[in-house]
Amino acid sequence: MEPRFLSFTTTSVGGLLNVLKNRCGISQAFDPSTGGAVPQVIEFDAIWDTGATDSVITQSVIDACGLLPVGMAQVQGVHGSSIQEVFLVNIYLPNHVAFQSVHVTKGNFPGADILIGMDIINMGDFAVTNKDGITKFSFSMPSRGHIDFVEQDNQQMVVTKQHGGSKKTRKKRHKTYGRDKRRR
Repeated sequence: MEPRFLSFTTTSVGGLLNVLKNRCGISQAFDPSTGGAVPQVIEFDAIWDTGATDSVITQSVIDACGLLPVGMAQVQGVHGSSIQEVFLVNIYLPNHVAFQSVHVTKGNFPGADILIGMDIINMGDFAVTNKDGITKFSFSMPSRGHIDFVEQDNQQMVVTKQHGGSKKTRKKRHKTYGRDKRRR
């Protein structure tokens, strides 16, 4: 049976992004398969951070969702090491992509109330593109496969060669990690 993919794409409006940001929801942790009352999902601005090991929420999220700590953890951030409260939450990304019972820590960071870390990003594929001055970032789970631009370039060169492309359109690929070292 084919896996069911859950995906979303966020597209910038008005240019390239220097911060990957969108709206995501948080609720108290619950298992939707058990039935019962569904806690309120509240949306906040979220920053995607591949440099963060785990996801983080601010005091504003804790207060709005009525979250209670489930423990404490030592965290390492840009301002050093500290002991922070840990909370158990469900996280809702755009387009109905959701994670239940995620451990998050409390933190302070500017520009958003949720920081999506590698604990979530590693659950699927994450890609950022900047074509034509527009940033798009996409997430899909489960993983669909690897993205390898060097491999794509090399395959394109083979197709061009097979179709009798002129010498001007065919580049010789050198083993330079995808960069063509020849001077132009």
